[in-house]
Amino acid sequence: MAIHHPGRPEDLPAADVLWSRWALVAVLRAHTEDEGRGGHRTGTWIDGEGLHLDDSGCTWWTLAPRGEGRFVLYGEDESSSVKWHEPPVDMLAQGPEWLPYEELRDYLEGQQLGCVYWYENGSWARAPYPEDLEDDGLECGMGRYVHDKELLSWELDTAGPAAAELLAAAEGRRLTPQALEELVHGGGTSYRWDLPAMLRALALAGLSARAAEPDLAPDPAPDPVV
Repeated sequence: MAIHHPGRPEDLPAADVLWSRWALVAVLRAHTEDEGRGGHRTGTWIDGEGLHLDDSGCTWWTLAPRGEGRFVLYGEDESSSVKWHEPPVDMLAQGPEWLPYEELRDYLEGQQLGCVYWYENGSWARAPYPEDLEDDGLECGMGRYVHDKELLSWELDTAGPAAAELLAAAEGRRLTPQALEELVHGGGTSYRWDLPAMLRALALAGLSARAAEPDLAPDPAPDPVV
């Protein structure tokens, strides 16, 4: 699947597929020492708000469920020219009433937001872009979860030969604690695993057969649109 510059809603896989891929990376990279770092955390992780990616420099992203099959994807890559465009681009234009507007506006005021996509009724959408906008950073930010080769060889490289099997299990919502235990105790890679943290992340991610949806904190009431 190719991602255009700037990104288009149809460039992204269905939200549950994007969630599964991103969540698997978060599960495999979970470490106890990182769990208490809050907003100062970097890497790829899951918490009560959703999935996060932050390299503490060039790119940061969040994918958050909003209930009833709805998701919001937002963040920034340094390749985005949205916030620098003249005239300004309203990244929240035509957004549904359930978006976390207060949080998103805080990022906008701090010049920290590069794009916003939202998902409901089985499809992604975003605000309209001007024709001369060059990029919104979607490719550099989300390409790692969209392109199979990049996902397996870069994001899931620590899993070694088991990567493809784990990915299929995550996308099929049949990733089990036993599969993680076998990965950790089976050898084959020199990665420093943290099984207790991985199991906690798995419980949050909802990637097992018993979990139809991510087991995250309840969504707050929708913010009013001003």
